[in-house]
Amino acid sequence: MSAKATTSATFEADVINADGPVLVDFWAEWCGPCRMVSPILDQIQAENSDKITVLKLNVDENPDLAMKYQITSIPAMKVFQGGEVKTTIIGAKPKFALEQDLAAYLG
Repeated sequence: MSAKATTSATFEADVINADGPVLVDFWAEWCGPCRMVSPILDQIQAENSDKITVLKLNVDENPDLAMKYQITSIPAMKVFQGGEVKTTIIGAKPKFALEQDLAAYLG
């Protein structure tokens, strides 16, 4: 099960009003590190679909959200819970490091 996409049109329903934590991966097609982290996030989603939802947001197609959440470098991942940003992770990391960053949600 791979991460689904969210957009400016669906962000409020997908993320802000979601039940439980949602990790949003802010990425772009041209970003090499984004492509490296994408399959890792897909694995985390598949292994923890009952604990966290992983969504991808293309910053080139949704610049309003990239600006609203102050995305200045990608990949950037933000965990939303209760409509608020709870955790921010910047840069591509190996799976174990991402799992450590997300331990509060995956536990």
